[in-house]
Amino acid sequence: MNHVVYLDAKANEMEKILSGQKTMIIRGAAGRKIPYGIVNKEDVLYFINNNAEGVIKAKAEVALVINSEKMDNDASIKLIKQYEKNIQLSEKQFQRWAGKRYLVLIKVKNVEEITPFQFNRDDFKNRMDDWLVFDKLEDIKK
Repeated sequence: MNHVVYLDAKANEMEKILSGQKTMIIRGAAGRKIPYGIVNKEDVLYFINNNAEGVIKAKAEVALVINSEKMDNDASIKLIKQYEKNIQLSEKQFQRWAGKRYLVLIKVKNVEEITPFQFNRDDFKNRMDDWLVFDKLEDIKK
């Protein structure tokens, strides 16, 4: 499966992933929401900054996925701290994810810059999500 993953431009997530400083991506929510349970080892992630430029610039392969069980606030914080060297969160990002009942941690490998291309978001039902799933690359290219 393929995924479009929006990265925090203000926290320089794209640069951190490309440099190898950041090796895991985190998502979380009060319930089991995308990408919980839908990301698998060897899926391909396509990265785009969340700054409205609409350009996919890099990709990576999923090496490992950790879908947490339902957690309380303390367990959520403990899990994030356990992987903090891999996740490389800013203070603002930590505040966003800490305390979520369900967390998804995704370790990436084979990260590479690609020839940037415009992304067509028109076919996705929920255009507000920062994680989108698709089948064929041709379907999302403008």
